[in-house]
Amino acid sequence: MLPDGLDGRAVQHVELDALCQSTLTNDAKLIVVWHCGAPVASIEAPCESERQNWRRIAAAAADSTVVARARAIAEAPPIEASVSVVICTRDRPDHLRRCLASMTRQTLRPAEIIVVDNASVDDRTRIVAENAGVIYVREPRPGLDIARNSGARRASGEFIAYTDDDVILNDTWLERLIRGFEHDQVMAVAGLVLPAELSTFAQEAFERRWSFGRGFTPIEYGPTFFATDARSGCPAWVIGAGASMAFRRRCFSEVGWFDERLDVGAAGCSGDSEYWHRILSKGFFCRYEPSSVAFHVHRRDVEGLSAQIFAYMRGHAAALLVQYERTGNVGNLRRLLVTTPAWYVKRFATRVFRGRSDVYDRFLYQEISGFLSGIVYYLSTPRARSGDLS
Repeated sequence: MLPDGLDGRAVQHVELDALCQSTLTNDAKLIVVWHCGAPVASIEAPCESERQNWRRIAAAAADSTVVARARAIAEAPPIEASVSVVICTRDRPDHLRRCLASMTRQTLRPAEIIVVDNASVDDRTRIVAENAGVIYVREPRPGLDIARNSGARRASGEFIAYTDDDVILNDTWLERLIRGFEHDQVMAVAGLVLPAELSTFAQEAFERRWSFGRGFTPIEYGPTFFATDARSGCPAWVIGAGASMAFRRRCFSEVGWFDERLDVGAAGCSGDSEYWHRILSKGFFCRYEPSSVAFHVHRRDVEGLSAQIFAYMRGHAAALLVQYERTGNVGNLRRLLVTTPAWYVKRFATRVFRGRSDVYDRFLYQEISGFLSGIVYYLSTPRARSGDLS
């Protein structure tokens, strides 16, 4: 059963065992197939000529191994764990209220829920948190990673899970996120983030080009994955999204705190991926666990998406320099100075000289300018701002 408050416009959810009885809605742009309470496949809405066969296409997309795993997880005994959930927010009380409502139905009850109010301009955030009966922490310094660190310092659980205020959580989100800590060397787990709706061009563009989704097969990232860092820069961002992630509490003492130069309110993004990169650099493991599901409300307007893309690339460039600063691995510089510029040159040349581009290249300027801005930001920001990171 999907959580209350999930609009689902243009995103259709169907049960694998009930495909024969399911009807394709006219506005469907994405079809998500579920089995035993977990998503097992997704397909884009079929074109008119394939609409009659959409059930067959959806069934074929569901890998048998993924389906069997979904069934096994559903039949597994409940787990017990002490988990602190941290929600960082700023001036979005309505989003926060909806997110907190989805926390009340979790199959694994958190030991505590901590709302970190990151420099909101009024008392609405505090009122929402107090009405929900959760812990309220006021962090007057703006910056998402500052807020994340404040939440971690306040937390008392063995595990610390993070989500965002613009997220609606599936009922088994927390339980299955924590199940991902399959052995002691797994320090971080990221869950699957699906779109809550795809009702505008901006939301559809984001999901097609910058999706939080990483598929339906669990993946463990460790030393072999990180070995690419010295040569070409380890793509730690593929692990997941900061809207759904958890850490062992001891990770913060062994790896350090989030780098406060990164993410919203500072560089703009990549505080989560840099932290996963740092975990891997210490020889630990990260895991992607797609049975843990959260639904994210993407930005609805083009202006908001444009600003988001700029911030993404600004943070990405700054994070590559932070990662080189920590590890000395030149692969991060190669990605910054060679691989990414070459990718932009190729896209720009295709657009200008060959007259070919797709509709999503309308954000190419924001990508390039954000990337360059991230380099300038890093070079002009004192290392002292990173805080206690070792």
